[in-house]
Amino acid sequence: MSSDSPEALPQRYADLTLAEPLRRAVADMGYEFMTPIQAQAIPVVLTGKDVMGAAQTGTGKTAAFSLPLLQRLLKHENASTSPARHPVRALVLLPTRELADQVAQQVKMYAKYTNLRSAVVFGGMDMKPQTAELKKGVEVLVATPGRLLDHIEAKNAVLNQVEYVVLDEADRMLDIGFLPDLQRILSYLPKQRTTLLFSATFSPEIKRLASSYLQDPVTIEVARSNATASTVEQHFYSVGDDDKRHALHQILRQRGMKQAFVFVNSKLGCARLARSLEREGLKTTALHGDKSQDERLKALDAFKKGEVDLLVCTDVAARGLDIKDVPAVFNFDIPFNAEDYVHRIGRTGRAGASGLAVSFVAPKDTRLVADIEKLIKTKIEIEAVEYDEDKPDIRRQGRFNEGRRLYEQNEERGGERRERRTAPRDTPRPAPVKAADPFFNQPYEAPTEVAEPAPWEAVAKPAGRVISANIKPKRKVAALFKSE
Repeated sequence: MSSDSPEALPQRYADLTLAEPLRRAVADMGYEFMTPIQAQAIPVVLTGKDVMGAAQTGTGKTAAFSLPLLQRLLKHENASTSPARHPVRALVLLPTRELADQVAQQVKMYAKYTNLRSAVVFGGMDMKPQTAELKKGVEVLVATPGRLLDHIEAKNAVLNQVEYVVLDEADRMLDIGFLPDLQRILSYLPKQRTTLLFSATFSPEIKRLASSYLQDPVTIEVARSNATASTVEQHFYSVGDDDKRHALHQILRQRGMKQAFVFVNSKLGCARLARSLEREGLKTTALHGDKSQDERLKALDAFKKGEVDLLVCTDVAARGLDIKDVPAVFNFDIPFNAEDYVHRIGRTGRAGASGLAVSFVAPKDTRLVADIEKLIKTKIEIEAVEYDEDKPDIRRQGRFNEGRRLYEQNEERGGERRERRTAPRDTPRPAPVKAADPFFNQPYEAPTEVAEPAPWEAVAKPAGRVISANIKPKRKVAALFKSE
């Protein structure tokens, strides 16, 4: 299926044959028109066919599979309190904890007027509360692969009645090594099921996975594979490593932007940049893999509420996070993987809104930019940043560059000392002043007389032979012959 077909044109949710509880939930969320992926996927999923869907990030894939799944599960709806009446009917697998939590929240909002139960399990949190929720019984289970396997081994999750499986962001799950876990999980499921695979990009590995676990799938591709959203304005600026923070301040000031994602490549660089931007007057929080799950959720919540201006993060936040009205994304570091560029800039310009994507290109990033250019099939033009002359240079503010400032001062002082040493002298150096004490000027003379030792230096010698008291003297015996 293609976005050029008439079915791909945006349609109203009122045109769908959804049950009344789902219609009310959709109306409460303000949904009126469907996105292309929703318009094409929802009718197909309602028929119970397998789907292999590709759409650029931010186009509403979650609603595309959640609403039709809930519609088909309504036949199992009941108000019983018995866990046996609420077995897992639908399983949604996602690569990251943040994405799993986000999808679970959306599923709850869609199902709030029904008796269908949902739960989410992911790592980094205590298993006991998750176990208690699973023991009550849930129809829709959202999970990350690793933690789900923990619950399966602990007999907390039984998947022998699963009817629908969703693999969301499947390419990311393969990138981070979840293929063995996926294979183990799928082995616990019934053979007769509906499998939905959604991904922002299609790779040969994804196609092999689909051929192994999907049965005659309907392929839905609403945009060119690996394409970036047309609503996102992209700029690449030539900026040295030491000037990136200055350029970031400059663009934020020029554009009048209040919030933005700032992506870096390393956890350590993420933490350091967040601290330096905080000292420079910007409300900043960091999000990376070394933070606890509670800290990561609090950082996301603060950013969603507008309590934080900049969310400095690694690629842990590049996939699937849906935060509305984020005006800009900054690639402080060019990503090592070109496909991550597509996911990063997909955090802005979501659901048809406009957005800005700014990438800082250092001299060492030439090859990485060429990879991005090849992936998105668009010629990239490197621009120069225009700085305001009447604004202070951010690079010399804060304690972040205190060491550099001291280093430059020492260099200046050292340069002055070198100039003084190498400069020609108008007058000769003064002769060294000789010591005035005559003792240091007279030559050495050997003594003519040997001085007598001092009384305390004299060693007293014994007058006669001294015999130790421990030695027994010989006994005198009369001799027969007298020696001469």
